[in-house]
Amino acid sequence: MTIMTDPPRESFRLGMLLSDTRYRSLTLQAIAFILLALSIGYLANNLVRNLTALGLNIDFSFLGTPAGYDINQRLIEYTSQSSNLRAAFVGILNTLLVAFLACVTATIFGVLAGVLRLSNNWLVRKLMSIYVEIFRNIPVLIWIIIIFTIMTAVLPGPRAFRGDNATSSMLFDAFAFTNRGVYIPAPIWGPGSMVVVATFIASIVAMFAYRRYATNLLYATGRLLPMFWPSVAIFFLPAILMFFIMGSPIGLEYPELKGFNFAGGIKVGGPLIAIWFALSIYTGAFIAENVRAGIQAVSKGQTEAAGALGLRSGRIMSLVVLPQALRVIIPPLISNYLNITKNSSLAILVGYADVTATLGGITLNQTGRAIECVVLLMLFYLVISLTISFVINIYNNAIKLKER
Repeated sequence: MTIMTDPPRESFRLGMLLSDTRYRSLTLQAIAFILLALSIGYLANNLVRNLTALGLNIDFSFLGTPAGYDINQRLIEYTSQSSNLRAAFVGILNTLLVAFLACVTATIFGVLAGVLRLSNNWLVRKLMSIYVEIFRNIPVLIWIIIIFTIMTAVLPGPRAFRGDNATSSMLFDAFAFTNRGVYIPAPIWGPGSMVVVATFIASIVAMFAYRRYATNLLYATGRLLPMFWPSVAIFFLPAILMFFIMGSPIGLEYPELKGFNFAGGIKVGGPLIAIWFALSIYTGAFIAENVRAGIQAVSKGQTEAAGALGLRSGRIMSLVVLPQALRVIIPPLISNYLNITKNSSLAILVGYADVTATLGGITLNQTGRAIECVVLLMLFYLVISLTISFVINIYNNAIKLKER
């Protein structure tokens, strides 16, 4: 009886790196990587030699010198005597602020417009179509200029709120909309306020946990738990109760007209509002198309089957259609978020001090360190773009269809 055995494995030879298909692809990749590294090294060495010949050198010591200019919109303490590095951090935080606000509001606008574009109501459907076609086909730069012009030319000045002859009044005696910006109440943090904040954060986590539990229970047993009112109660009640238990530790400082301007509260500058809303409404139109495409990618039979089980239209959309549509919506949504972050550099047009205006504008012009400033600017946008892609891709992998 003959026993079949595997033939003896051939010992490794250097020529197998090209002749053997098991190693050929790795060999070609290694060669390509070496050539790329040598090319980058050659270009870098050539750059350094040319800069040396011109009497220039790469030096980042300018980051420690005083900036010498003021920044109106800032999230951290800063004066004109602060370093260029701190000025860059102020610009970075301003960029992250407007990018975060625009991503949130653009998502809200896009989801609402995308869902309403498929509405059975003819008027609503056409209005959303007009919104999408108008806002996505006009450059975002134009919308920034339009909104900033409305902020500065249409809204009244602070003196319009003064005295008995005031032509304008504050909204709820707490919000003032002026051509210098919008003034809103500022929180006053007293002893015990952090306990209230921690309770509020825990309430948000608990609300999402409850909604996840209710959804899983529905899928597992068919038992339908109420969603809206329990979510509202979990979101508000614990924080409100803790607020009164701790003796109302959080107060509000309202803006007041003193002299020629408002004092107190928080000032949201016109440039921030212009870039924020322009990016939101512009990108929201693109997100609306992504949402519409994702919903239409779900088979109509899914909706009909859910309706046959007695689910209402709102439940069908939230429990059946959108979870499946997200697999189509999320990948292009990443590109929209990246576009918001990069398009925020247009804020320099209306005087908003983002990182392009501070590090890539004033600091570059004052120090003359163009190469260093541009390299740092490129590095920041690269890091923040890769971070956004990484975070959203984690969520995308969590919701994608799992194959057996």
